[in-house]
Amino acid sequence: MKDNEIARLLSLVLRHEPERIGITLDPAGWVSVVDLIKAAQKTGRKFNREALQRVVVSNDKQRFTLSHDGQRIRAAQGHSLAINLDLPERTPPETLWHGTARSNLDSIFSTGLNAGNRQFVHLSSDVDTAKMVGARHGKPVVLKVLACQMWDEGCAFYQADNGVWLTVHVPVQFLSFC
Repeated sequence: MKDNEIARLLSLVLRHEPERIGITLDPAGWVSVVDLIKAAQKTGRKFNREALQRVVVSNDKQRFTLSHDGQRIRAAQGHSLAINLDLPERTPPETLWHGTARSNLDSIFSTGLNAGNRQFVHLSSDVDTAKMVGARHGKPVVLKVLACQMWDEGCAFYQADNGVWLTVHVPVQFLSFC
């Protein structure tokens, strides 16, 4: 398999559908690297540990995390499955950013930013990253999130291994245009 194919497979099975290749994630989203590679091979998707490590290290969004001993792997964030990443609450910076498509604005300014089929709303610490995220969904718009004000009002924030900021919901009153 090519590296980009491995990355797409990892995103699918570690974030959304582990059953697609017959693996089971533990409650924190981890699976044995050996089990993952064997299960992928049984479904005709062949790659080795070296290719997997290369994909983890070179992934531009750092979507995957290897355990300290290199024996387990999980997605850093973006799960639609009920996963407990066991991330500590963190005080966010004053402002975070959310990239979206222009077509989503009516819904967003009606109900706020919702996680949808994922566990968390994903927020960026810089405008450029948010703009790239928004461009995946159409003509991008970047929204400013008053994260520190949310925190002061009791909203929890977490930061994934790859630096993405996570929260359950962003109410409308904390959103504005960039």
